[in-house]
Amino acid sequence: MNKQKIQSFGRFLSGMVMPNIGAFIAWGFITALFIATGWFPNEKLATLVGPMLTYLLPLLIAYEGGKMVGGQRGAVIGAIATLGVIVGTEYTMFMGAMLMGPFAGWVIKRFDKAVDGKIKPGFEMLVNNFSVGILGMLLAILGYYVIGPFMGGVLSVLNAGVAFLVNHSILPLVSIFVEPAKVLFLNNAINHGIFTPLGAEQVAATGKSIFYMIETNPGPGLGVLLAYWFFSKDQAVKDSAPGAIIIHFFGGIHEIYFPYVLMHPSLLLATIGGSMSALLYYTIFDMGLAGPPSPGSIIAYLAMAPKNNIFGVIIGVAIATAVSFAIAMPIVKHAGTSKMSLDEAKADDASRHAASKSAVEVKPIASADVRKIDFACDAGMGSSAMGASVLKNKLKEAGRDDIKVVHSSVSEIPNDVQLIVCHQDLKERAKKSAPGIRIVTISNFMSAPEYDALANELKK
Repeated sequence: MNKQKIQSFGRFLSGMVMPNIGAFIAWGFITALFIATGWFPNEKLATLVGPMLTYLLPLLIAYEGGKMVGGQRGAVIGAIATLGVIVGTEYTMFMGAMLMGPFAGWVIKRFDKAVDGKIKPGFEMLVNNFSVGILGMLLAILGYYVIGPFMGGVLSVLNAGVAFLVNHSILPLVSIFVEPAKVLFLNNAINHGIFTPLGAEQVAATGKSIFYMIETNPGPGLGVLLAYWFFSKDQAVKDSAPGAIIIHFFGGIHEIYFPYVLMHPSLLLATIGGSMSALLYYTIFDMGLAGPPSPGSIIAYLAMAPKNNIFGVIIGVAIATAVSFAIAMPIVKHAGTSKMSLDEAKADDASRHAASKSAVEVKPIASADVRKIDFACDAGMGSSAMGASVLKNKLKEAGRDDIKVVHSSVSEIPNDVQLIVCHQDLKERAKKSAPGIRIVTISNFMSAPEYDALANELKK
């Protein structure tokens, strides 16, 4: 239960940032290209960097946070209120936006509930518009005098802590917490909920940030996958590793290597070691990225690298890969017969889930009545899009190309689907999001036997 609550809270934080990642990337490109130390210095275009950082990005976050809580009206009042927070402090208010946006959405939602059914006919638009205007004004004033200065104090403490970690070269220790959290599907929450805002603060001061390089480095996962490819005694795992490497390293979908680590949890030592080694190198040589590499692909990594850091960034990824591979190699090589194979692990997991009881009765549905399937992942972008594509091809081979396969966040599953497919660690969240709908869980996005089993079940 605690794990689910942490995932849900982390998903809420990252949910405010992830829909706006394109804006962060645009800002990162402008920074990397046009500031004085960029690829193509341009004094006039460089003036875009400050306003985007100070106003555009925090307001987009606040808009999304308000919308998540209070719908469209919550989005508007969230942006209004957050402007007071922005102006009320000298710091970039990403965290202030993540606080004020949802709070303002909650305020307008409570107001709408209080006046529901009490507004005289013909006055609805008047009340709706003036309520957002007046409450938005009051919240902006609160933000200016209270929330802004308070968050400024919090950020000053955080910045001092960050400076201490960086100056004493102990930032690599965060890998001890980050890498285990990633395989529990907290990667998006950590990256976009914590490191992206912190990274933006650092970019504002120095033009680059090491925080963009912590969770997103593809090297640790690559080292583990390479170890499986060369040394696994399970032929099915060995054969699936090359495809996983391409998707992970070039596609940036890190979730693809999580099941490989979970098969032998001691492989966390490899990912932690690889991440720590790269971070130590990046800290010593003052490396950083100009924007968040999303997804965590080597292509995105290099695209966000400042001109004078690009070769250092490549070296850091290589170090992470080499260290992770060196630690993973003996673990994979000598664990072959003493651990369950990947198929056995999947079968065991499937049996455990089948044995568990759900508090909500699952509606039975005939195969012929299935018209829409949703593939859900944490963010609704990377791994779910890939899984939906794989499942769509399987269904097409089974003669069921009439079934529409969509992908979404596990927190925003469409209400018109008949089946849900998701990773086993996300099952409880999917049940809460779409009670009563049958859920098929998988443990490996690329080669899950559940794909074939589901396709055969739905076959014409």
